[in-house]
Amino acid sequence: MKKLKERWNITSNQQLAIIFIVFAITGSTAAYLSRPVTEALGIHKNNLPYFLYLPIRLVMIFPLYQVLLVAIGTIFGQFKFFWWFEKKMLRSMKLGFIADFFEKKFEKK
Repeated sequence: MKKLKERWNITSNQQLAIIFIVFAITGSTAAYLSRPVTEALGIHKNNLPYFLYLPIRLVMIFPLYQVLLVAIGTIFGQFKFFWWFEKKMLRSMKLGFIADFFEKKFEKK
């Protein structure tokens, strides 16, 4: 835990526990919401082969998860950490332009 706290620049075990709780809630919520989202778009298990349905659903969970992570993190008072984490994740996946867009759009003047 000590290395993780150093890596994430976290000072307390309480903050670490809150971060783990946010990750758990976000993952469960994104998985739960993926079904109604895919069904609203007409993507169903019965009209697609499973080997296509599952990857499509997983790809749809990704942006939902990103938004929920920052939103739920903010509710738990950890916006700064999760916004940093989000930018780092997007940049590591070569999607840094998304983080850059939001930084420019919402940076304080």
